[in-house]
Parts: sequence; C-alpha cells; structure tokens
Amino acid sequence: MKNKKAEERIVRMEELYDRVSKLLAELENDLSEFENIQSDIQILESYYTGKDWRNDLKLDEDGKLPQDLKRGVLSEDGIYDLLGKNKEMLERLNMKQKP
Repeated sequence: MKNKKAEERIVRMEELYDRVSKLLAELENDLSEFENIQSDIQILESYYTGKDWRNDLKLDEDGKLPQDLKRGVLSEDGIYDLLGKNKEMLERLNMKQKP
C-alpha cells in the first residue's frame, strides 16, 4: 500500500531542498563578491573622511572642476548612505540562525 502523505511530504521537501540549494550557491557567490569589495569600501571611507574629499568638494563648489566630470562621490549623502548600507549588510551577515 502506498503512503500518499509520505510521497507528498517528500515531493515538498525535495522542492524546498532544490530551492535552498540553488539560493545558497548564488548567495555564496554574492558573498564572495561582497567580501572582495570591502577593500574598495575602505578606500572610499578614507577618502570621504579625509582631507582629499573636502578639498575636492571645495574645488567643485568654486567651479574649478570640469562641468562634464562625474562627481557623485562629492555628494555627502551618496557616500554616507553607501557606507551605511555596507555597515547594515555586515551586521545582517552576523545574524544568528533562527531556531
């Protein structure tokens, strides 16, 4: 006699297993990329908190930089928000597994 409930349960668990396996593999790749950009984050943070950023902002405010120069890094909110988002992601990665 076949056990219909067991078959349904196994099918559902297989679906979950396949989904989780795929997502974990993708996440592992994404985490490797995230780890790799941390040195870039440190460079941006040093720039933003150092005198070079303030000097570059002053040059921009004084109109001494080319008009067509991309200058998103001179936006206080831009770098600040980016650094904050990185910090939030690091904190999320430290979360504990739910029971």
